[in-house]
Amino acid sequence: MQFTVAIDGPAAAGKGTIARAIAETFGFAHLDTGLLYRAVGAKMMMRGRGVIVPELAEKIALELTEADLERDDLRNARVAQAASKVAALPEVRAALLEFQKSFSKRAGGAVLDGRDIGSVICPDADVKLFITASDEVRARRRFEELSRKTPDTRLETVKIDLHQRDIRDASRDVAPMRAVEDALLLDTSKLSIDAAVAEAVALVKKRFEKA
Repeated sequence: MQFTVAIDGPAAAGKGTIARAIAETFGFAHLDTGLLYRAVGAKMMMRGRGVIVPELAEKIALELTEADLERDDLRNARVAQAASKVAALPEVRAALLEFQKSFSKRAGGAVLDGRDIGSVICPDADVKLFITASDEVRARRRFEELSRKTPDTRLETVKIDLHQRDIRDASRDVAPMRAVEDALLLDTSKLSIDAAVAEAVALVKKRFEKA
């Protein structure tokens, strides 16, 4: 059986948590596509000495393996910024396109979360969700996440980083972040994690039962 769930939305809206919960509930494979760009960004910082070089970033993307997604240094602020920058490069997006499309067609079902899943990667997905939340709520969530690892993290800095990333993700020429017309919108601003997950699972379940 092939069943695809596409989840999009801005950083810290809860899409990753929701995607993992849906995958676990229905027994689907899960791909956090943001990790692809984070992995490319992390390698780019090392090999490009902090400079984003399109040709090198494309080469890194083409050589990427699933093992690269398991690195434990992909979820810090510096890598997030690098990821957002390489994600704006058409060469990198093209290099990673087939990897994502192939994953989405896995037998047994697949959940992919990112920023262009419903619009570019899986336009024919069985379910499309767009997960969002207010800027203030997202900044607070990301601050709490980062400060557990880096105690001197400042909330104001997190707000600025998120704002800059939102602008890049929504305004890039190739595959900008947007909610497609047939996406189901879920605002998690006032929802607990459990409530947000429950609502998302219910939305998927309706479509899954009809498949």
